[in-house]
Amino acid sequence: MTVKVFVVDDADQVREMLVQMLELSEFEVVGSASGGAEAVAKVAECDPDVVVTDYKMPDMDGIATARAIREQRPDQAIILYTAYLDAALEREAKAAGVALCVSKIEGLETLEQDIRRLGGDAF
Repeated sequence: MTVKVFVVDDADQVREMLVQMLELSEFEVVGSASGGAEAVAKVAECDPDVVVTDYKMPDMDGIATARAIREQRPDQAIILYTAYLDAALEREAKAAGVALCVSKIEGLETLEQDIRRLGGDAF
């Protein structure tokens, strides 16, 4: 089973790099967005197993994005992938329905493992 992933990041280079790295790791990237509002509009039609969203974005932050996606798709697995992780943000993210918070400092390998776990793919 290939895990379908949707990527949200306002930094074009980061988003494109993340998409490329996930595809190289044999994930199926079904869509991407440069902001929360765009992601909310596209996620349902893309039907991902896991949404990976940045936290700091200009139009909607990752918490607001997660809330809006979960209103449409209550069972959607969402990972908040951010450089700004602390305990308060993790609590807020969990309350918004985020399954996992992953620090960008932890790296792509940790993110890939978490995507596989949430997407139901065996390691």
